[in-house]
Amino acid sequence: MLKFPLTEDAFRKRCRDTLEAEGALVLKNLVYPEAINRVQREGYENQHKAFYTKADHNIYLTTSDESYDSNHPRNRLISSSKGCITDDQIPQESLLHTLYDSSIFRDFLCAVLDTPKLYEYADPLSSINLHYASEGQELGWHFDNSSFAITLMIQKPTAGGKFEYVKNVRDADAGEMNYGLAQQVLDGEIEPNVLEMSPGTLVLFRGRNSLHRVTPTQGNQTRMLVVFAYNTEPDVSLSESARMTFYGRLN
Repeated sequence: MLKFPLTEDAFRKRCRDTLEAEGALVLKNLVYPEAINRVQREGYENQHKAFYTKADHNIYLTTSDESYDSNHPRNRLISSSKGCITDDQIPQESLLHTLYDSSIFRDFLCAVLDTPKLYEYADPLSSINLHYASEGQELGWHFDNSSFAITLMIQKPTAGGKFEYVKNVRDADAGEMNYGLAQQVLDGEIEPNVLEMSPGTLVLFRGRNSLHRVTPTQGNQTRMLVVFAYNTEPDVSLSESARMTFYGRLN
């Protein structure tokens, strides 16, 4: 199912160094094509269960601040839209569950992310999500609240759907929002990095300080991407408000 030597210390160190230096680690074709094809079929079979959302938000995913005008990076509204099926809607026999629960995979992630242990979400919805982006759907520019994100590309769209990012736009821990650079990104004055993700590609991304987006999908082939969500502490659930926003239900 997997092509890389995930248990080898030297490989893990190279991956950790890349993530530290670049803010992103891309493992192309981590999963063999026949496995990805199976997940694609599952995705189509279960797409009718997806909950679709469309929202306007600022890049910080927070409420507006009246100290700034509406076009300021702190308040400028950006659109995002997608569909999603949740952990409990993905078949139990799916290779996605096999990979997510694999001790080899999880130990590799711990080594690369430099964290002692990773835990699944306590709620039944949030650990594995399969995202759908049909024509015109996109994720607007934003920062992540979490320190890392783990994704697996399942199906590329006909065109569009590109993952773009600009590293180190802010320093959230220091409270430095760097509005000037953020505005340049939003105004298209900064050339973003683009991550090329073919089906089977795993990406570890540190998006807390890197501004990033997914451009609108073009064509009639749906973009399908899996998000593997872990916590560094046990017994954590996604908040009820977030579950209602992203999934339309609590359980």
